[in-house]
Amino acid sequence: MKITSWNVNSLKVRLEQVIEWLEQHKPDVLGLQETKLTDDKFPVDAFREIGYHAAFSGQPTYNGVALLSPAPGQSLTKEIDQFEDPHKRVIAGTYQDVRVINLYVVNGKAVGDEKYQWKLKWLEAVTRWIEQERQQHEQLVVIGDFNIAPEDRDVHDPDAWRDKILCSEPERAALQKMIELGLHDSYRLFEQPDRVYSWYDYRQMAFRRKMGLRIDLCLVSDALKPRCTASHIDLEPRRNERPSDHAPVTVELAIP
Repeated sequence: MKITSWNVNSLKVRLEQVIEWLEQHKPDVLGLQETKLTDDKFPVDAFREIGYHAAFSGQPTYNGVALLSPAPGQSLTKEIDQFEDPHKRVIAGTYQDVRVINLYVVNGKAVGDEKYQWKLKWLEAVTRWIEQERQQHEQLVVIGDFNIAPEDRDVHDPDAWRDKILCSEPERAALQKMIELGLHDSYRLFEQPDRVYSWYDYRQMAFRRKMGLRIDLCLVSDALKPRCTASHIDLEPRRNERPSDHAPVTVELAIP
């Protein structure tokens, strides 16, 4: 079972790239972030033509998440339980008895900004919600753009990013609390090449210079950890003309 996360930074702009990638790699679940489309504009038919069902929650210009799969997801959820958030940042569904939660975590703008404080509050709420989901679903995968680099080794220049947004200690501590629910960073379960990241700024030729951050994650529950067979970042789409600034990240699971 292949489950992929990809922040496409506008599905309207990147639709052909997503379809091409789906046809080539055929994941069982593809979670998208930053679709930036209202639900009435979501390209359901384009995905149906290549054999994928779509569940989505969107808004114009900002945010928006979706789950694509060959079979429809079950028990779909599109909001954080007992937490009011006007933005479309979460969607969850069950696929082959695996619960998949797709997150587009708040960016936070800058350390100390009011949006940064909202990010920490949002992470606290979503962690409580994930704990509820974990209690109901032993086989759980949490994917998405977390807008947090977990460790210094996930940053091309840790000193330059020290205490900055995406790398600050409060953000990392909030992510660690989520992981301590009984989740594991699937990418770190395997030996990985050096200086491979999931996000590269469009500026300063960052991709060519390997100046990036690993902020897109696939977290797996205790029950799924021994079933992980691979986890990787696909840099090929980042080489496209007009690419997203994020690359797809995938976890592969041995699910009977």
